[in-house]
Amino acid sequence: MSSTPPSPHPARRPARPRRLPLAGVLRPGRPSDIWFKPACSVVVANAIPNLTLLALGRLDLVMYTMAGSFCALYAHHLPYAARARALAWVVAGMTAGVAVALVTASLTSSAAVLVAVGAVLAAAQKTLCDATRIGPPGHLIFTFISSATLFAPQALGQVPGHLALTLAGGAVAWLVGMAPALLRPHGPERRATARALRAAAAYADAAAGAAGTDSAAAAERARAAAAGAVHAAWQSLLATGTWSARARGADARSVEARHALARLVVRAEEALAHPAAADPTALRSWAAGLRGTGAVPHPGDVRPGERDELLGLAAELAGPRMPLWRRLAPGSPLLPIALRTAVGCALAGYGSLALGIGRPYWALVTAASLYQANVTLTWNRGVQRVVGNLVGVLAFAVIAPFAHLGHAELLVSCLALAFGAEALISRNYWLGSVCVTPMALLVTEFARFQQPGELILDRVVDTLVGAVLGVAAAVLVTNRRAADQIEQALEAVERAREAAEADLVAVSARRRLTAALVDLRAAADAAAGEWWQRALPEQRVIAAERAGHRTLAATVRLQSGGGRGTRPRDEVADAWEGAPA
Repeated sequence: MSSTPPSPHPARRPARPRRLPLAGVLRPGRPSDIWFKPACSVVVANAIPNLTLLALGRLDLVMYTMAGSFCALYAHHLPYAARARALAWVVAGMTAGVAVALVTASLTSSAAVLVAVGAVLAAAQKTLCDATRIGPPGHLIFTFISSATLFAPQALGQVPGHLALTLAGGAVAWLVGMAPALLRPHGPERRATARALRAAAAYADAAAGAAGTDSAAAAERARAAAAGAVHAAWQSLLATGTWSARARGADARSVEARHALARLVVRAEEALAHPAAADPTALRSWAAGLRGTGAVPHPGDVRPGERDELLGLAAELAGPRMPLWRRLAPGSPLLPIALRTAVGCALAGYGSLALGIGRPYWALVTAASLYQANVTLTWNRGVQRVVGNLVGVLAFAVIAPFAHLGHAELLVSCLALAFGAEALISRNYWLGSVCVTPMALLVTEFARFQQPGELILDRVVDTLVGAVLGVAAAVLVTNRRAADQIEQALEAVERAREAAEADLVAVSARRRLTAALVDLRAAADAAAGEWWQRALPEQRVIAAERAGHRTLAATVRLQSGGGRGTRPRDEVADAWEGAPA
């Protein structure tokens, strides 16, 4: 196989800003297929401790239990074995953030110091959430809670008791997050496999109609989406742990279910490699069969290399994992975003203080919520945040009279808004903000009811200050490493492709190539939305992606035919025939 010819680094162009879009920023999308899981979980996890506090007449402590209860929003995409560990770390991280905030609040009342600590905390939380890839809602809940507790009056002697409430709420959230395992122990893996099958079917349909320029571009997007879904499915299956019923006392039926899911992901991978030979109807039928708790569908044909796939999974489990510190080392692509977060949050907080607003943490949290992978996405989030918050304060004006009827009504309003936020936020961030904004306003009233007009004015001003200064920080704090990340991703794809070509039946090498291609696409998309960048190697990216997918197609084709052993590149030229260009 021919490798992608090396190209010299492109000449630098004068830095220039890119256009910031408005069209489509507020357009609702399709909801997440599991939106109801975090929505129901956060309601249950909040209701249990909050109703207890209501019965005890101590709703003034709700902020501390809610800190732990909101941990129930996390890790719903992970298999339960991995979810148990992830939720434990989320609760620990939430408690640590609250501890720093409470101790700081008890030691100083200086608003300038509190804003500085809040900005540093927000940057650290953003960086750690991105490094661990914990998934939505990411750092936002951590920053919302820690920033609010920073500005809550506190005595040092109260800190242990308040932290105990946070841990208690976190323990309830952990139990709520793990409870579905009793009814559907393989639910997350089944959903990930179903997504891979549906994405592969969509790519097969797109590839079949890829005649014109627009159709070809749609097919490229569908292929990238399918590659990401297949990679995510493998990661989900790998996260389940052991693949041998004899190891660690694993249940034989559980291992067999994982094997059956792996076979379906292999079918999705084959459709990705050879879309012309794929049967989209069968792929979608298998995906539909993964709903519920019934038996995992079994394709009629048995692939000769199937056993190698399962052995490859076991080998990957035994392989090394990248430690967290390497993702945070100097040169990490996460660090420029962390700097943006710190600078933007500090500017927003101090800007709010300069205007005399009594709750600068709202401006700080607004800025923290904006930061995405690049300036363009940050701008989009800024528009969504402003629109959602402005509509949200109107919703608060409507809800406040009912919520002020009593503490029970206030609690019910917050629970309903929490459910609504999770139900809507996956369609578009601004829709979720319509519910998040009045909920955040109501949370401030558990200690005492306040005048709605004052709360609304403060929230509107802080939203505008946080959004404007937050976006300004994203523009001013440049991320020139984004283009370097593309170069590194290109090199990683080339290394992974050479390894796959050297041993075309090594399933672990093939999956490493898939992961490298997914990372390259993510790096290219992130850099494309950055300002002040040199010219990006777009043609090299396209060439590397096409070459990588052709290599994947060749490896799948050989393994489907039951190939064995190592084949040099010049012996597999025929495997390129029919591979997607």
